[in-house]
Amino acid sequence: MASPGRTTGPAPTVGGQPAALPAQASAPAEAPAVASPEAQETRAAPAKENQVDLGAEMPEAHASPPQKSWLVRHFSLLLRRDRQAQKAGQLFSGLLALNVLFLGGAFICSMIFNNVAVTLGDVWILLAALKALSLLWLLYYVAGTTCRTHAVLYRDPHAGSIWVQGSLLLFGSCTICLNVFRVGYDMSHIHCKSQLELIFPAIEIIFISVQTWVLWKHCKDCVQVQTNFTRCGLMLTLATNLLMWVLAVTNDSMHREIEAELSALMEKFSGNDTNTCLCLNATVCEVFRKGYLMLYPFSTEYCLICCAVLFVMWKNVGRRLAPHASAHPSTPPFHLLGAIFGPLLGLLVLVAGICVFVLFQIEASGPTIARQYFTLYYAFYAAVLPAMSLACLAGTAIHGLEERELDTLKNPTRSLDVVLLMGAALGQMGIAYFSIVAIVATRPHELLNRLILAYSLLLILQHIAQNLFVIEGLHRRPLWEAALEGLGEKQDAEPHRRGSLLELGQGLRRASRAYIHSYSHLNWKRRALKEISVFLILCNVTLWMMPAFGIHPEFENGLEKDFYGYRTWFTIVNFGLPLGVFYRMHSVGGLVEVYLGA
Repeated sequence: MASPGRTTGPAPTVGGQPAALPAQASAPAEAPAVASPEAQETRAAPAKENQVDLGAEMPEAHASPPQKSWLVRHFSLLLRRDRQAQKAGQLFSGLLALNVLFLGGAFICSMIFNNVAVTLGDVWILLAALKALSLLWLLYYVAGTTCRTHAVLYRDPHAGSIWVQGSLLLFGSCTICLNVFRVGYDMSHIHCKSQLELIFPAIEIIFISVQTWVLWKHCKDCVQVQTNFTRCGLMLTLATNLLMWVLAVTNDSMHREIEAELSALMEKFSGNDTNTCLCLNATVCEVFRKGYLMLYPFSTEYCLICCAVLFVMWKNVGRRLAPHASAHPSTPPFHLLGAIFGPLLGLLVLVAGICVFVLFQIEASGPTIARQYFTLYYAFYAAVLPAMSLACLAGTAIHGLEERELDTLKNPTRSLDVVLLMGAALGQMGIAYFSIVAIVATRPHELLNRLILAYSLLLILQHIAQNLFVIEGLHRRPLWEAALEGLGEKQDAEPHRRGSLLELGQGLRRASRAYIHSYSHLNWKRRALKEISVFLILCNVTLWMMPAFGIHPEFENGLEKDFYGYRTWFTIVNFGLPLGVFYRMHSVGGLVEVYLGA
């Protein structure tokens, strides 16, 4: 009988006979020695560790990443292909615009440097063809693309602000009037001009009318159908507007013709004969001539605004917005509550600027402009620009003291605003640097030249300070937006139920009280920002009005024109002045945003 502590089994055999067991196996087994508790714990510890390691390795062996379903993988592939197709469409349309620009630029440069082989008429024919193609695409976009099902599912709330749409209508109307004056001027000289020259202004009037209407109505569209064709059409129209701007900047044929006619009239009154083509009706021609010269900067301004709007529309093609983002944000209304000194000082600058503008325009209507009027003009700027610079620096310092968060969300419209603000500032700054070189190299000790030198230096400083203030303000999160977001989060946390008008009013009052309570410690900073913003808005309106409506002392004082030559200085001024007008107008829009955000 086996002992209870051992187990028995079959005896090992060799060749059918029982095998001999070792002596130790046949001897009675000794009782195992009982180990101490410390030894048992010591032997048990490695075993537990091995079990733990095995237990940890087993889940790792089985915890492979879950396999994605076929639907998820297919959807990810479609998204990746959609992004690749969008990038390919943007690349192809960009290359199309680049080739059109190079072709048009080659024509314009050939006209400037070799006027015999390539004439102004050849450039007009090329631009007429581009305008016709762009016009056909604009009509197709309105009648074909946007009328399709699900063509425009989203509209960008940040694109096409009120001031942009107003500028489109204003400058578009002025450009149409400019071409009307040009047609009238050519009709007055029809006895010595080709009738074909009347076709090009007529084509431009039709193109500008249709383009202004389409951009004003569809500047917020995010097109979802025919995306590649739409991108190519937008880039073709953008390239056409850029070439129109380049031609307006470099082409001085109309100005030379007007100056030659005025010189011929003076010679005719002196009793000398001339072969210059003269107008049949001197009074009517004077109206057309004055209107053309006064409205000429608006055409270049219109081209720049159209390029900006077309670029935003091109970026929005195929763009999908969140459902809540497509609704227009409920920005607070613009009012002057809490701002006293800023509006008063700004109105003082505006009234003084209007007086200087009227006096200079009256003097400019004569044959020559006296030097004291140039002195008055530059002295006005030398007084206003330092005040604007100090206000901008103070506003930038207050932004640094604020506790508002930076708005780091991706916003294509705001990014474009910053780029346009920095790029448009180069216009006036470029003219200022050219003036500084001309003054220092010739007669820097005269009173008028000293004023022009001070004006140029102060203008550069003011542009830099204002850009810092506006860009810093645009990247600050508006206070009203934070309050509305807090109210929305509170309403989302509550159970959904049908609210009445009374409950809605109570919620708005609670949000207003929370807004006042949360930001009462920033009261003086907010008030200072509002005062500074209103003052700068009125100053920029004044400085926009003076060059926009025909006051151009940079070209009429004669200093830089004699130093650089007529053709070179004409190109520099026509390049910089429209950018300067655009900068002032764009700054007003940015300053309004800073005012509302404060």
